[in-house]
Amino acid sequence: MSDAIKHLADYDSGTRYRATVVSSERITAETTETEVRELVLDVDRPDFEFQLGQSIGVVAPGAAEFGHAHHFRLYSVADLPEPGEAGRPRIKICVRRCSYMDEYSGEEFPGVASNYLCDLRPGDDLTISGPVGMPFEVPDEMDANLILIGSGTGIAPFRGLVKHIYRNVPDWRGRVWLFYGARSGLEMLYMNDERDDFAQYYDEETFEAFRALSSRPSWSDSIAWQEAIQERSAELWEMIGSPKTYVYVAGLEKMLAELDVVFAALAGSKPKWERRKAELMAGRRWVELVY
Repeated sequence: MSDAIKHLADYDSGTRYRATVVSSERITAETTETEVRELVLDVDRPDFEFQLGQSIGVVAPGAAEFGHAHHFRLYSVADLPEPGEAGRPRIKICVRRCSYMDEYSGEEFPGVASNYLCDLRPGDDLTISGPVGMPFEVPDEMDANLILIGSGTGIAPFRGLVKHIYRNVPDWRGRVWLFYGARSGLEMLYMNDERDDFAQYYDEETFEAFRALSSRPSWSDSIAWQEAIQERSAELWEMIGSPKTYVYVAGLEKMLAELDVVFAALAGSKPKWERRKAELMAGRRWVELVY
C-alpha cells in the first residue's frame, strides 16, 4: 500500500514523453459555468507502462510574465489503460478549467495547466511525464469494504478503480460505497446527464453511490457532506470500525477539514475521531490524494 497521504505537488516531473490528443470532450453540461473536459491521449512511447490508479504529469508552457518557462501539474488517469492507435498506450484524464483570484489585487487569473489542456484539440501534441504513484489499490481481502470519497475531478481515480473491480476482480465480495460531492447535479462528473458511467454498477449488490450537493449551487458554500454521510451514519461508522475497511479520499485539500467535522460527529467527539483516523492511517487504510 502507498503512503497514507499523497499531495500532487510532491512528485517530480521525471522523464518526459510526447503525447497526442485523440479527443477532447466536455463532460459537464453547457448550462453550467463549470467546464470539465475528458481528454483522450495516445502516448508516443510503446513501453510506457501504466497501472491502475496512477497519475501522469503534464508540462504546460509557463507564464512568461512570472518568469516560468514551464508549469508542472499532475492529473489522475480517469480510466483503465487501453491500446490506442498503432498500439500506443491510450489514457484518459479529466481536467477542470480553473481560474484563481489574487487575494491582494482581486484580479482573476486563468489556471495555467488547466486552460492549456482545455484549449488543446485533436491532433495537438503535449509533453507528459510519469506515470507516478498508485495511491488507491484493490485490497488483498476480497471481502474488504471500500469507502470512496471524492469531490470535483477527484472522481477520476475512482472511476478506473470501480471499473477494474467489477470487470477484472471476479472474486470481489466487499462493499463499495462512493460519496461524491459537487455544487450541483450538473457538475457531478460521470454521474450526470452528459456521462453517467457509474450507472452500470447500480445493479451490483455491493455498490452504492451517494451524492453530496451544495444547498446553494450558485454560492461557494461547502459541499453537503454531512447530509450525505448521515443518511447511512450508523452503518458507515460500523464499517469504519472493521479492520477490513479502507477509506480513500480524493479532491481538493480543503475537503479534509470538512470531512473531519462530519466524522467527529459520527464518532461522538473530535478526540475519538482523531484516534480512529490515526489508527486507520497507521494501518494504511485511510489514504488521501489531494491538491
